[in-house]
Amino acid sequence: MSKFNDLYKSKLISIEQVADLIKSDCDIIVAQCASEPQGCMSKFHLAKDRVKEVKVFSVLTMKPYDFYMKPEMKGHFELCSWFHAPGSRQAIKEKTGTVTYVPNMLHRAATDRLKVRKPHMFVGTCTPPDEKGFVSLSLGVTYEKDILEAAEIVVLEVNDHLPRTFGDTHVHITDVDYFVEYSQVPPTLPSPQPDEEAMRIGEYIAELVDDGSTIQLGIGEIPNAAALSLRNKKDLGVHTEMMVDSMMELYELGVITNKKKALHNGKFICTFAMGSEKLYQWLDNNPSVEFLRGRYVNDPCVIRKNSKMVSINTCIMVDFTGQVASESIGISQYSGTGGQTDTAEGAIEGFDGLGKSIIACRSTARNGEVSTIVPVLPEGTAVTLHRSHTDYIVTEWGYARLTGLTVKERTKALISIAHPKFRDELTEKAMQMGYI
Repeated sequence: MSKFNDLYKSKLISIEQVADLIKSDCDIIVAQCASEPQGCMSKFHLAKDRVKEVKVFSVLTMKPYDFYMKPEMKGHFELCSWFHAPGSRQAIKEKTGTVTYVPNMLHRAATDRLKVRKPHMFVGTCTPPDEKGFVSLSLGVTYEKDILEAAEIVVLEVNDHLPRTFGDTHVHITDVDYFVEYSQVPPTLPSPQPDEEAMRIGEYIAELVDDGSTIQLGIGEIPNAAALSLRNKKDLGVHTEMMVDSMMELYELGVITNKKKALHNGKFICTFAMGSEKLYQWLDNNPSVEFLRGRYVNDPCVIRKNSKMVSINTCIMVDFTGQVASESIGISQYSGTGGQTDTAEGAIEGFDGLGKSIIACRSTARNGEVSTIVPVLPEGTAVTLHRSHTDYIVTEWGYARLTGLTVKERTKALISIAHPKFRDELTEKAMQMGYI
């Protein structure tokens, strides 16, 4: 491998030895999603009998690891989640006492925690070193690079299946304390096929996206529907937190060219990627995609520098005044704020006055039993997007632009895109509230 081969070998330890590095009353921050160090995290629980009050910070934890799923871990380990996933939601439901949520804006997640305390360990993943001694953090630098630079101990899990990516992903082996070798196909995320209802939402979203727009798009049935509906657009660009399969597909169709972007012209800009094996193979040594830190990519002040910026996100419900709830119902935390607030604020403040924030949702939930357009949010529900920053709301019944509208105007506009079977009930409630 070059003159760095001996240095690299001297830093190799076993996965079990990573658990030996954990100490009581410390912060461990791990890489997120497809960059998650699954080999190491599967062994954290081995330190249980000798440690207490260990906080492990993560985003969308991909597996139900023993260190937070087992009730006996209470008092020893706590998963501090910036964005919940099925495992953390299950642990909360089972009242293990081992999971908590960390309120955050994505672009400040790392820097806010660094204001509290210095992390004891950062554990991430990387490619094997190249001949010059550099590894690539591969599929994510949302917060990983900032934490790596601040941590007392840096452990990287070397995975020969990871793609080598460009941007701010490279780290020299001299800046890493320990390496662990763990070969596996990175975690994948299937692209759900949108149904007819989702496709109608996607078509309405596409009506709002002009040729030459710069887009931010997430993953899921509605974003996938939006991507399918964008196939006839021209010269779209991408500035997004999450790189997904639909962006690769639109690029291959010639829809995304990045040629009209005012910022980072000619490049996809993202902070992390999650999708299929095909996406990961496409990202390998692909100079058209740059992974940059979340504190830059998701900074609303940066987002606003993009031309015709359009952010496309989803939510759980919206109230009459335009408050958007995307992460909890009452006090039950379902997911997290993520980058929704960052991208929505940045888009509507676009420097060219042409930016748009789109929040999409089905008009009903629970198999059509409840409306997602509601008079007021349930008590305790977290407001993900402040009503002053709410722009377009889209359902399968159309879209409503709330920017600049009074509460009475907003109420009428939102009722017009609610499911027809709830409109009379919503209108009656709005009259009782004095909103119409």
